[in-house]
Amino acid sequence: MITIENLQKSFGKQAVLKGISLEFARPGITAILGPNGSGKTTLIKSILGMALPEKGRIRFQGKDIRGGWAYRRQIDYLPQIARFPENLTVRELLRMIRDLRGGQPDANRLIRLFALEPYLDKRLGALSGGTRQKANIVQALMYDSPVVILDEPTSGLDPVAMIRLKELLREEKEKGKHILVTTHIMSFVEEMADEVVFLLEGHIHFQGGLKELKEKYNAASLERAIANILQEGKLGFKANGHGAKAARLVLKAL
Repeated sequence: MITIENLQKSFGKQAVLKGISLEFARPGITAILGPNGSGKTTLIKSILGMALPEKGRIRFQGKDIRGGWAYRRQIDYLPQIARFPENLTVRELLRMIRDLRGGQPDANRLIRLFALEPYLDKRLGALSGGTRQKANIVQALMYDSPVVILDEPTSGLDPVAMIRLKELLREEKEKGKHILVTTHIMSFVEEMADEVVFLLEGHIHFQGGLKELKEKYNAASLERAIANILQEGKLGFKANGHGAKAARLVLKAL
């Protein structure tokens, strides 16, 4: 479905993606993990055409995305920070998305699922962060696209909304969709992900299943496996470098 070859992207003198090659060929949920600054968001934005790499190629359903835009109609995207006009109501937001994308979205089912009916005529600026995130999820998933990209989807969600999001993603997975998720919630990954891609300092250090990751890094949990990745001396971390700092932060959180 999505093939990435030798992707390189820099911002000024800062190299963010350093020759990444990936293939998302099998339907299911893939968690894209890594410390802040590892290149996760840049990778997603490159797939969406929001960031233009200096080198490399991205193919969607076998076709190069360079110079194209129509392929994006087959992707549902949930941004990490929903910067929608705060004077819009939830109802107006959903109508705006429908007018921009066209087609026949099914928002009503999701509105009921996340109990948004009482908030439809309230302005986004007056809503709590969790309610805004629910509206963000509805606008992202009200279309039935084969690819779903979710950037920190659990942010601000209460336990009930979290359960409903997981149920929804399982339903989408059963339809044969490709779902890419970035998150810092390791329990969410352990419960939901079929595959993990771990990015660090612009490189891919692991791609595979959770069981394979734990076995490779001799760990009983996902958090410990990630800490072991960050600690490994063979990755060439300097004692005062970004990787060592990330390792300390992860280990502190365990």
